[in-house]
Amino acid sequence: MTRGLVLIVTLVALGYAMKETGLSDAVSTTWIDAQVKGRGISGEAIFVAVGAVFTAAGLPRQLICFLAGYAFDVTLGTALALLASVGGCVLAFGYARLLGRAIVQHRFPRRIAAIDRVLHGNTFSMTLLLRLLPVGSNLITNLAAGVSSVRMMPFVAGSALGYLPQTLVFALAGSGVQLDAELRIAVSAGLFIVSGALGVILYRRYRRAKRLDEVAG
Repeated sequence: MTRGLVLIVTLVALGYAMKETGLSDAVSTTWIDAQVKGRGISGEAIFVAVGAVFTAAGLPRQLICFLAGYAFDVTLGTALALLASVGGCVLAFGYARLLGRAIVQHRFPRRIAAIDRVLHGNTFSMTLLLRLLPVGSNLITNLAAGVSSVRMMPFVAGSALGYLPQTLVFALAGSGVQLDAELRIAVSAGLFIVSGALGVILYRRYRRAKRLDEVAG
């Protein structure tokens, strides 16, 4: 019970504190110019660390990706934004598993069972599907997986691969210098459409395989 209360209180407090202190607004191009740009490896490390905490707390991952494109070139920006996003995923997943698993499973057994049914058998592919489709909450997905029986490594691996297209889209949008504005928007929109299409294809394959299993069973 104590662990569950700690989980809930700290998550609420962290989100509230970031909003009230303006930290969520402070992570901006001004902060990038002052703390990240021109600082080499230390600036990159600061960006990844802050980005991981930022996304772990449920704040927009897309903003971190956009700022990565602004701070670095598209290639390095995409890599660092992806690293920050995966770091946030690991933090939220691990935090939920360590502190909230028992209490949440006890309070919401049916919901956790539903998550297990979706992710447990094909964790990597189903997580990839969830990340590719632009639906749902990144934070809720991380926390729900953390309190379920889903294995961490395939969940994180599926998340990393699923994050990649959108990470590239927003890093490209934030870069602002490599391509003219119209072409940059067109490429970003194209990548977004492709990632969504891949998600739909994976979902259809999942539904088809599920129907075959039901018939065979």
